[in-house]
Amino acid sequence: MSSSSSDSDNDDIDLAINQIVMNNVRATELIKELYDNNLLQDEVEETSKIPRGPRKDRGREEGHNKLVADYFAEHPVYNDVDFDRRFRMSRRLFLRIVNDLDREQQWDARGVKGFSPLQKCVSAIRQLAYGSASDAFDEYLRMSETTSRDCLEHFCKGIIFVYMRQYLRKPTATDVRAIYALHEQTHGLPSMLGSIDCMHWYWKNCPMAWRGQFHRGDHTGPSVILEAVASQDQWIWHAFFGVPGATNDIIVVNQSPIFNDLFENKAPDSSFVVNNTHYNHGYYLADGIYPEWTTFVKAFRYPVEESRVHFKTRQELARKDIERTFATLKDKWHVVKYPARVWTQRKLSLIMHTCIILHNMIREDEGFSHYPFDPTEVLPGEIETTISEEDRARNVNLVKNRERHANLRHDLSIHGSGKADVAADVAAGMRGMACTIKDGLRASTMEVLHEVLGFVVLEKDEDDK
Repeated sequence: MSSSSSDSDNDDIDLAINQIVMNNVRATELIKELYDNNLLQDEVEETSKIPRGPRKDRGREEGHNKLVADYFAEHPVYNDVDFDRRFRMSRRLFLRIVNDLDREQQWDARGVKGFSPLQKCVSAIRQLAYGSASDAFDEYLRMSETTSRDCLEHFCKGIIFVYMRQYLRKPTATDVRAIYALHEQTHGLPSMLGSIDCMHWYWKNCPMAWRGQFHRGDHTGPSVILEAVASQDQWIWHAFFGVPGATNDIIVVNQSPIFNDLFENKAPDSSFVVNNTHYNHGYYLADGIYPEWTTFVKAFRYPVEESRVHFKTRQELARKDIERTFATLKDKWHVVKYPARVWTQRKLSLIMHTCIILHNMIREDEGFSHYPFDPTEVLPGEIETTISEEDRARNVNLVKNRERHANLRHDLSIHGSGKADVAADVAAGMRGMACTIKDGLRASTMEVLHEVLGFVVLEKDEDDK
């Protein structure tokens, strides 16, 4: 009885094993059939998070040959005028950039030669110049969207790594003297370092969670702020980018590192004398929203005497240097003119700094600006100094001294008008204030004194933007 039961159990086990084996064979045949018909591969692609289509043989070598024939051959199809318009720079400067960024052309894992340095640089510069999508030049350069996007990022990193020390440097002592001479000649303003202002770059793909801090009510959308300083020849000497667009210029300048070298005794000597008064450092022209520091010179809000009216006109005209620079930057590089499509602040910063460096390189190449650069020279920000907290606090207080700010503005107005006699300005101020009071405007004693002796008594309020 037990023997027959055991035989029956063994038969059942053998049958089950045979069934499993047959099922595995059928499963193997089914998998092979699915692979042969590409059905399984399609299912995997449909369920993957980032679907990737089959590789296209775009003919990258033919694209390179076409590019060379159009622009870089001995007798190219398009002349220098066409090249300057489409690439925003001369062929000479473009080839210099390509050679500086050139690396040995690589081969991929399939043994296919990669894109040439010309194709990569053309793709990146066209994206910056036209603000176009990454796949806009696929038909011409034979380059996919992903590759074009990667080329742009690597190009920006290369430009910053190779050229930032020269073309976005802080002014050296030699540069300061050249800037002083330029502004004295063009604007009649002694010891002016440049004009400072902020520009908003709209951010189309700003994450929803961040839009509150990047969107200001008087703007159409989220933006990121660029603080810049430019001289009369539109050379950008300072760029601070990344502050959320919901803030204003005062908050930006308080976060900016523009005066860190002054605070830490690293800045080159920029002292000067105007109207027989000595000042320790140069100044920037600014609009009314900026604080009353010795490093900023603003126009008088309601000037009365002739010297101040004249100074207000010259200050407002000279301050347009930074506005013209922003306009030129946007006109050259449409990527900063249109809302940004990238997703991260890091890539925004890469693109903005690249455009600024290229802007300065173009100004130099076209002969509008020329500031000799010595690669062996130690730049102001590279100086190693040790300063105590007390000394740093004293330097900060000197920069933020409102009385010195008022005195500097008065001395500049006297210098520009050619009046060395303070009594003449005092008399003119008295007449102007008498007219103001006669018209029925009430003013405190301190305000009256300031209108007469603005270089001694501080303003209580200043025009805000």
